[in-house]
Amino acid sequence: MTYPTRFDALPEATWPRLRALLDGHKPGGPVINMTIGEPKHKFPTWVGEELNAAISGFNSYPDNNGIPELRQSIANWLKLRFEATVDPDTQVMALNGTREGLYNAVMALVDGGKILMPNPFYQVYTVAAMSVGAESVYLPCTRETGYLPDLDALDAETLGATQAFFLCTPSNPQGAVADRAYLERLIGMAEAYDFKVFSDECYSEIYRADAPPGALQVAQQLGADPERVVIFHSLSKRSNLPGLRSGFVASGPENINRIKSLRAYAGCPVPGPIQAVSAKVWADEDHVVANRQLYCDKFKAADHIFAGINSYVSPEAGFFLWLPVEDGEAAALKLWQETGVRVLPGSYLGQTANEQNPGDGYIRVALVAPIKETQRGLTIIRDCLYE
Repeated sequence: MTYPTRFDALPEATWPRLRALLDGHKPGGPVINMTIGEPKHKFPTWVGEELNAAISGFNSYPDNNGIPELRQSIANWLKLRFEATVDPDTQVMALNGTREGLYNAVMALVDGGKILMPNPFYQVYTVAAMSVGAESVYLPCTRETGYLPDLDALDAETLGATQAFFLCTPSNPQGAVADRAYLERLIGMAEAYDFKVFSDECYSEIYRADAPPGALQVAQQLGADPERVVIFHSLSKRSNLPGLRSGFVASGPENINRIKSLRAYAGCPVPGPIQAVSAKVWADEDHVVANRQLYCDKFKAADHIFAGINSYVSPEAGFFLWLPVEDGEAAALKLWQETGVRVLPGSYLGQTANEQNPGDGYIRVALVAPIKETQRGLTIIRDCLYE
């Protein structure tokens, strides 16, 4: 039997690579894991109570698109947070976390052509492109470009063949925010060259100063085609609920209808009790404000610890540090063998394109642990790698 070769060139998975690099060596001290972006702050205590109250819903098949209460709660949040207006019945769909939505949006809305994406990037972007036979075009996000794709570097030929543009704002791993001017320009290019903007905004609620703008918000203010922008949000980072697997996609009615149609055949709806809980979580901002302050405290600590190190760049948002080193793999291995601190080589998040991997020479450090453990890990990193 002959099997398709479309996925023969899948990017090498991040975590098996990390295990292969580190696990054959003993840690040089008490283990401090700063690799994965898995929130460790407490989620609201009432989440368990709400889940218990809704638990009988496991006895029924869930609403494929999201119960009305959840879709309305999401629409209310978009209005409150971004001043963006959506019809909860036709422009919102609940997701099992945003990875499902990011992948299925490509499956439902793209057919070949080019898909532009940041580099480093979330690997589902390029796997989704492979699934529809599209060409992944990796746009280097470097210190020189403000850690966002350089829109000036895009030529008319590339843009003319583009069907979709993945943007992550705030960006993972660098924590860069696409400001209003950037989003206006990108959406203007999408209108001019007729492609869609897939805006991955999972880190939008973890910021230090001003709240990052959203792509749907800017598109509506510009009067752009409602189908031009597709946004993705999640409760994982906002509310410290990565295990809930709850997020949403919002866009124009035609886009959402096509994504809904795909899910009817090839997807899995969010369980009913989780939908009920999620509606309550999107409606509450108090826990989000408290969560954001915890991250701000850790960024302040990081700024103090790395003060005087010229190569250090303090991020605007998200919960990672993107630290420059001479060699990411060598730095990660050195830290592990000498101190027990576990970090991720930046090259594992990037792809080599035009003989360049923008992740080379970096490590990604997650600031998800309690502040004392985070401070201890950051101090060890500074002392081991920079002094």
